[in-house]
Amino acid sequence: MYNYVLMTHEDYRRALESAIREYEELGARRQAIDKRLAELAQTIGTLSQLLGLTPTVPLGLTEAIRLVMRGAGVPMTPIEVRDRLQAIGFDVSKYVNDLAAVHTILKRLNESGELRFVARGPGKHQYTWNRPVTPVALGPDIVRFMRESEAEREAVHATAEDEPRRPTSARQRRKSSRD
Repeated sequence: MYNYVLMTHEDYRRALESAIREYEELGARRQAIDKRLAELAQTIGTLSQLLGLTPTVPLGLTEAIRLVMRGAGVPMTPIEVRDRLQAIGFDVSKYVNDLAAVHTILKRLNESGELRFVARGPGKHQYTWNRPVTPVALGPDIVRFMRESEAEREAVHATAEDEPRRPTSARQRRKSSRD
């Protein structure tokens, strides 16, 4: 025998609210973990440099800048980013113009949405890690699916007048099924 469980609209709404709440909590935990990982990576880099050790997996400039910006917690100028790179042991001397290289990477990360540009007056441009305040509960694929769904579109525009009347008696149901 089959047992059918009927979910009401309110049951679905509660389940959605619960899922959104959990999603936001996990997003906040992920931000805290990412920040701590960035701090530890900087500590490891600095301690390695102080001990005269060379990293076994050298970072590229882009990854090193991401690491610095994630752990910064405050907006930074390109000069501050370069100085922090040097402080964690990243060798910027291999670049002909280290500050131009840092500027280029910061601009690219800003264009990709990973960093946010902060104007602080003439010649005092800063960048900060682009941390969303609240994680988005519905991703673009879910929103697209909802918009494209024929049933969803009809439900959005439906009114009580649009709903066909359901036959109440067995004879009315048989008659409407033949039509």
